[in-house]
Amino acid sequence: MRLKDLREDADLTQAALADYLHIKQNTYSQYENGQRQLPLEVLILLARFYHTSTDYILGLTDKREPY
Repeated sequence: MRLKDLREDADLTQAALADYLHIKQNTYSQYENGQRQLPLEVLILLARFYHTSTDYILGLTDKREPY
Protein backbone atom coordinates (compact mmCIF):
# COMPACT_ATOMS: atom_id res chain seq x y z
CA MET A 1 0.00 0.00 0.00
CA ARG A 2 1.09 3.52 -0.66
CA LEU A 3 -0.32 5.24 2.39
CA LYS A 4 3.02 6.41 3.74
CA ASP A 5 4.13 7.89 0.41
CA LEU A 6 0.83 9.71 -0.06
CA ARG A 7 0.95 11.06 3.49
CA GLU A 8 4.56 12.23 3.20
CA ASP A 9 3.91 13.83 -0.21
CA ALA A 10 1.12 15.84 1.44
CA ASP A 11 3.45 16.80 4.35
CA LEU A 12 1.09 15.31 6.92
CA THR A 13 1.70 13.40 10.12
CA GLN A 14 0.10 10.13 11.08
CA ALA A 15 -1.63 11.98 13.90
CA ALA A 16 -3.18 14.47 11.46
CA LEU A 17 -4.54 11.68 9.24
CA ALA A 18 -5.79 9.75 12.25
CA ASP A 19 -7.61 12.86 13.44
CA TYR A 20 -9.21 13.29 9.98
CA LEU A 21 -10.33 9.65 10.04
CA HIS A 22 -11.50 9.85 13.69
CA ILE A 23 -9.21 7.00 14.75
CA LYS A 24 -6.18 6.69 17.02
CA GLN A 25 -2.73 7.42 15.62
CA ASN A 26 -1.59 3.91 16.54
CA THR A 27 -4.41 2.42 14.47
CA TYR A 28 -3.45 4.53 11.47
CA SER A 29 0.18 3.50 11.93
CA GLN A 30 -0.88 -0.14 11.79
CA TYR A 31 -2.73 0.49 8.53
CA GLU A 32 0.36 2.15 7.07
CA ASN A 33 2.66 -0.68 8.17
CA GLY A 34 0.33 -3.44 7.00
CA GLN A 35 -0.18 -4.78 10.51
CA ARG A 36 -3.92 -4.14 10.32
CA GLN A 37 -6.25 -4.47 7.36
CA LEU A 38 -7.60 -1.20 6.00
CA PRO A 39 -11.42 -1.10 6.33
CA LEU A 40 -13.32 -0.31 3.15
CA GLU A 41 -14.78 2.88 4.61
CA VAL A 42 -11.31 4.19 5.52
CA LEU A 43 -9.95 3.24 2.11
CA ILE A 44 -12.69 5.27 0.41
CA LEU A 45 -12.14 8.27 2.70
CA LEU A 46 -8.41 8.22 1.97
CA ALA A 47 -8.97 7.95 -1.78
CA ARG A 48 -11.25 10.98 -1.66
CA PHE A 49 -8.86 12.88 0.61
CA TYR A 50 -5.88 12.29 -1.70
CA HIS A 51 -7.94 12.65 -4.92
CA THR A 52 -6.84 9.26 -6.16
CA SER A 53 -8.34 5.83 -6.72
CA THR A 54 -8.62 3.01 -4.25
CA ASP A 55 -6.73 0.87 -6.77
CA TYR A 56 -3.77 3.25 -6.56
CA ILE A 57 -3.73 3.11 -2.76
CA LEU A 58 -3.86 -0.68 -2.88
CA GLY A 59 -1.06 -0.85 -5.45
CA LEU A 60 -3.21 -2.32 -8.22
CA THR A 61 -2.38 0.50 -10.62
CA ASP A 62 0.37 3.05 -11.03
CA LYS A 63 -2.04 5.73 -12.29
CA ARG A 64 -2.56 8.17 -9.46
CA GLU A 65 -5.54 9.93 -11.07
CA PRO A 66 -8.99 8.68 -10.07
CA TYR A 67 -11.14 7.00 -12.71
